[in-house]
Amino acid sequence: MPKYLVRASYTSEGTKGLIKDGASGRQAVAKKVVESVGGSIEAFYYALGDTDLVIILDVPDSSTAAAISLTVAAAGGVRTSTTPLLTVQEMDAACKKQGTYRAPGA
Repeated sequence: MPKYLVRASYTSEGTKGLIKDGASGRQAVAKKVVESVGGSIEAFYYALGDTDLVIILDVPDSSTAAAISLTVAAAGGVRTSTTPLLTVQEMDAACKKQGTYRAPGA
């Protein structure tokens, strides 16, 4: 199943919810939304700095990852950034599919 890296930052209202529900409570909510669309969470970490959460998801496809992002964003408690992750084998395949390109000014 494709993997996606999700970086999330709580809004002030989301931070209040985190304090109220606790970290494990918010993790349970995340697990529920991901599983409701056929995915699973591989890793779930809280972080310090600009990013409050780092999550690695296994979901069926990009539209499923987008559905999760839209659902969470619509609730307004967190801002997310989702990045598709590639395996070593997928990157090897990409290396073999080089197209033609001319650098600017070359």
